[in-house]
Amino acid sequence: MSYGVLQEYFVGHWTLQGGRALTGIIGTTSNGVMYLSMPLLFGLFTKRWARYRRTAAISGTLLACASFVLSAFSRHVWHLVATQGVLAAFGCTLMFSPLTLSLGEWFNVENRICNRALAYGICLSTKNIVGSVCPFVFRGLLDRYNFRVTMIVWAAISAGTGFVSILMIQTPRSSLASSTPRGRKIPWHFLKHRMFWIYSVATLLQSAGYGIPQTYLSEYARNVSALSPTFSTLLLTLINIPGICSSTFFGFLSDNKHFHLSAPTVTAISAISSALAALLFWGLAARGGIALLILFALTFGFFASAYSATWGGIMNEMEKDAADNNEAIDSGVLYGLLNGARGIGYVSGGLLSVPLLKAGSSSHVGNFGYGTTYGPLIIFTGLSLAFGGWGIAFTPQWKKLVHLR
Repeated sequence: MSYGVLQEYFVGHWTLQGGRALTGIIGTTSNGVMYLSMPLLFGLFTKRWARYRRTAAISGTLLACASFVLSAFSRHVWHLVATQGVLAAFGCTLMFSPLTLSLGEWFNVENRICNRALAYGICLSTKNIVGSVCPFVFRGLLDRYNFRVTMIVWAAISAGTGFVSILMIQTPRSSLASSTPRGRKIPWHFLKHRMFWIYSVATLLQSAGYGIPQTYLSEYARNVSALSPTFSTLLLTLINIPGICSSTFFGFLSDNKHFHLSAPTVTAISAISSALAALLFWGLAARGGIALLILFALTFGFFASAYSATWGGIMNEMEKDAADNNEAIDSGVLYGLLNGARGIGYVSGGLLSVPLLKAGSSSHVGNFGYGTTYGPLIIFTGLSLAFGGWGIAFTPQWKKLVHLR
C-alpha cells in the first residue's frame, strides 16, 4: 500500500546494481505473490491443516520480518525483487490466509451467514488505515536516515504488531474438530458454474490496473506535476483514507436486506467509478495541476479499494446457487481462488507497466497526463478497472439488478 514512496525515493537515491526500472515490478509482484499463494493456502488450512493455523501465522511473520531485514542489505536490484517482492510477500500470506479463514468461520453460525460481507469489509478497511499512515512513516525514516534503517525499523514494527495480533486470534472449535491428517474432499462443483469464471476474470482484469496508481502516482507527481516529495507522499495517503470507509460501505451494500443490490451491481459500481476517475482525473491532470490529482486520489481510493469487499456478496450468491442445486461449496476455498485471480492480475499489471511506460512519449505533448510518458499507463489503468465490472453484462434480466424488499 505504501510502496510508491520507496519507488519515488529510488529516483534520487539509486545505489544498487541493475536497472532502476525493475523496481516498478516489486510492489505489484509482492501483491501478486500474496494473492497467488492464497488458493493453495486457503485450501490446505480450510480443514486439513486447521490445527496448524496459528503455527503457520507465526512462521509467516518470522519469514516476512527476516525478508525485510535482508532487503536492507541488497546490493543488486534482483535482491529487492526476491526479498520484498517474493519472500516477504509469501510470509505475509502465510499469516493472512489461516487467520482470514477463522474470520469467515466465526461469522457462520449454525450454517447461517451473519453479515459476513460486512465483517470482511470492516477488516479490509484496516489495510487502508495502515496505508494512510505508513507513507509518512516511510517518508520520515527515509529522509532522516536511509533505506537500510527504514527496512530494519519496518521489520521490527511488523514483528511487534504481527505477534500481538496472532495471540488474539483463535480457530473455531468446529474447524479443529474436523481437522484430520487425511482431511476431507473439497467440493469443486462451483467450478462448473459460469458465475465463478465471470467473477474470476473480472477480478483479474480489475487487479491488473489497481496496483499501478499506488506504484506510479507518487513518481508522476514529482516528475510531471513538479510537486514536492511531501505532497507526492500525501497523494498515496489520500488514496488510502477513503478506503477506510468504502470497504465497510460496500460490504454493507452486499449484506443489506432492505435495499439489496446484486453482486454484479455492487462490483460494477466499484469498477466503473474507479475507471472513470483514472481516465478523467488522472489523464486530464495538467502539468503543475494539483486539484485533479487530489480528486483522482480520493475517488480512486474510495471506489477501487472497496472491490475486494464486494466478494462477500459474490460468495453469498454462489452459496445460494449451490443450495438451490443441492451442491456443497467450501467458502474458504472459493475466497482463496478469488484472491488467486487477483494475484494473476497484480503480476500481469506489474509486468505490463514497464513496457507501457517505455511506450509513452519521451517529451511532453500538451498539458495533460495522456501526453506524457505515463499516458499509455493511464489508459491501461482505466480500461482494466472498467472491465472489472463486466459481470453486469451477464445479468439475464436488468430489472432484477436491484431488489426492493
